[in-house]
Amino acid sequence: MADQPSQFPSSPPTSAPDGRLAARAGEARAGVHHRIVVPPDVPMVAVLGTRDELLRVVERSFPRVDVHVRGNEITLTGQPGDIALVERLVDEMLVVLGAGQALSPDAVERSIGMLRQQTVERPADVLTMNVLSGRGRSIRPKTVGQKRYVEAIDQHTIVFGIGPAGTGKTYLAMAKAVQALQAKQVTRIILTRPAVEAGERLGFLPGSLTDKIDPYLRPLYDALHDMVDPDSIPRLMASGTIEVAPLAYMRGRTLNDAFIILDEAQNTSAEQMKMFLTRLGFGSKMVVTGDVTQVDLPSGTASGLRVVQDILDGVEDVNFSTLTSTDVVRHRLVSDIVDAYGRWESARPPAEAAGSARGRR
Repeated sequence: MADQPSQFPSSPPTSAPDGRLAARAGEARAGVHHRIVVPPDVPMVAVLGTRDELLRVVERSFPRVDVHVRGNEITLTGQPGDIALVERLVDEMLVVLGAGQALSPDAVERSIGMLRQQTVERPADVLTMNVLSGRGRSIRPKTVGQKRYVEAIDQHTIVFGIGPAGTGKTYLAMAKAVQALQAKQVTRIILTRPAVEAGERLGFLPGSLTDKIDPYLRPLYDALHDMVDPDSIPRLMASGTIEVAPLAYMRGRTLNDAFIILDEAQNTSAEQMKMFLTRLGFGSKMVVTGDVTQVDLPSGTASGLRVVQDILDGVEDVNFSTLTSTDVVRHRLVSDIVDAYGRWESARPPAEAAGSARGRR
């Protein structure tokens, strides 16, 4: 990439001694200069991105920093604080590239966000953490919240992943389940959801009971197909190694040596939540996911996911991981939508807000 013209205005020529003062004032406006030398074994296209798409992300995020690239050298001009952040960003990018992982504009934007928030975790630690590899792809956390959620699953027997749509609650839990099965830490995976109607009537859906229930379980099947060879899924389900069933089918069972995931847990009653949690057997792990802002229960029925936070708060080996709009990994508008609904909800009278929460998807 050729040198770009400076974004900082140059000082008009003046005569000494006022000229020397003007020159120093111009230097203050322009800021400091810093040079970064990229190791010769790292291709510059990997650092800058195809058609400089990664470089453009940096320039948009740091409009007061002038970036010049020549060969394998990057020269930065700007204020010391901005320069320090960009330097740290480049260091993190080089670590990620050194781990053999390609960078995307989204990964660079998220790295900038972490650096600005001054999180304990380094961006490179988040982006290079591997949860599951298979079928030609790797599943990794993309945010600090997701990394902490995955670590909580490793460290605790029961984990509650609570957060808005698009934060990867269920997807990462599924990846950890498949990883545990592959490592022979468990002998089976059990995936379950409450079959609660969100605007449709179950009885009016066509087909047998299995056909009627299938739409509620479809998101779990979709995630499973991303992680396991689709041809092997019927065999694994026939043998009981993988079981996908509605929550009602869990009653009366003791689940040993299993990785159990309860999805859409906000649509359980307090009694159903207790029933599910007491299915836990020896050698098993449970992950419960849900979004307390999307409850589809009949009016007057308390969400088991809301109640359980008060009941199990402080219980050893139970973890509550809260994900927020900053952990949304879908289209950037999803994060904005989640925040907008949050502001709208907080501005409404409590009784009115409670009445409208039901059925919002």
